[in-house]
Amino acid sequence: MTERRLVVIGGDAAGMSAASRARRLRKPGELGITAFERGRFSSYSACGIPYWTGGVVDGPDALVARTPEEHRERGIDLRTRTGVTEIDLAGQRVRARDLTSGQEAWHGFDDLVVATGARPLRPPLEGIDAAGVHGVQSLDDGQALLDGLARTSGRRAVVIGAGYIGVEMAEALLRRGFSVTVVERSAQPMATLDPDMGALVREAMCGMGIEVVTDTAVTGIVTGPDGRAAAVATADREYPADVVVLGLGVRPETSLAEAAGLPLGESGGLLTDLAMRVRGHENVWAGGDCVEVLDLVSGRTRHIALGTHANKHGQVIGTNVGGGYATFPGVVGTAVSKVCDLEIARTGLLEAQARAVGLRFVTATIESTSRAGYYPGACPMTVKMLAERGTGRLLGVQIVGREGAAKRVDVAAVALTARMTAGQVAALDLGYAPPFSPVWDPVLVAARRVAAAVAEG
Repeated sequence: MTERRLVVIGGDAAGMSAASRARRLRKPGELGITAFERGRFSSYSACGIPYWTGGVVDGPDALVARTPEEHRERGIDLRTRTGVTEIDLAGQRVRARDLTSGQEAWHGFDDLVVATGARPLRPPLEGIDAAGVHGVQSLDDGQALLDGLARTSGRRAVVIGAGYIGVEMAEALLRRGFSVTVVERSAQPMATLDPDMGALVREAMCGMGIEVVTDTAVTGIVTGPDGRAAAVATADREYPADVVVLGLGVRPETSLAEAAGLPLGESGGLLTDLAMRVRGHENVWAGGDCVEVLDLVSGRTRHIALGTHANKHGQVIGTNVGGGYATFPGVVGTAVSKVCDLEIARTGLLEAQARAVGLRFVTATIESTSRAGYYPGACPMTVKMLAERGTGRLLGVQIVGREGAAKRVDVAAVALTARMTAGQVAALDLGYAPPFSPVWDPVLVAARRVAAAVAEG
């Protein structure tokens, strides 16, 4: 029996989950697995980098689920510090370059997994590549940032961008004793929320001592005589900085795939079927932050970079490559985050997203508490809910609050997946006791309110 060859491009969540699952299903002699990873680490939690930076968790080793050595012990030929430079689909081979020696070689495959992840946005601004300007996409990036902070005598930090990474890094730098300014081009921080909910995040961040500058685009990084970043420039003024962190979001890293002629969607992510097979290519698979996935609420594909999805993609791919059968049905767009003690959550569609796909909707926003109001430790929270006009189908939920707020979004995520109406959500039999919830859970209060708005037309 001829050994089948699996090549994996990318050694993090999706790629190594696929390789590990395929290895469990097919033994050496049946399937040979070679994986290429540009960095030094494998199977790590990039989501933990802000908490490592802030000193909440140890790193980088604590953030690694499985080391390259452990993968190799399990029969996967994982080659770190090795980048793939070309995919030859017709010849069923990839060209890989050892980033240390510069040597290149071709490697044949019977099945190919593209798990190249996402790249952080780095706009072509003057000074963007100066010393003291940091992205935080990989563990190597995290180590470089921490090394830079240790060498920095000043205590002024500017974060460019106020999305998930931006607000999390603002907290991390605040914990490190820096005075922090966040510069965001949108009207409010957290563009993953509607502006009215983003305004709550801004108010809370300002209360923590973080300077939040919105409706402002960065025009460049000002450098000092030593070539290091000294300030962040906008059209109106300069914000002094001893360190600059980029939190502008990410885009799918699909340059290799595009050059090979693989199909991409509107956001530049690879398009796959439900089995995570690249459309039109029987033996090419893709998963993780480089793909677009089906949004179960809007019915369209979208790019969502989350480790939870990447691991699931890898499991599906590995099962299929290993001779089994699995599918990834899609997502509802659930995400949670925090900045200091403020918790932020969303699932489903924002108002702008619902309008973009032609949905007519009603909204309701309520204020409640995490526990019974009389119980010690009750914290305020705001819940916003969208439902389809006419049908009442739940379309989206956003939550901003303190302890006990964010994970309430999981109830809404299940309801969205089940295509429940707001009225059905309001009737759910959720757990109640004063230490955990008011008599009417905040999610149920919002559902009642938006269901009433639907009934009113």
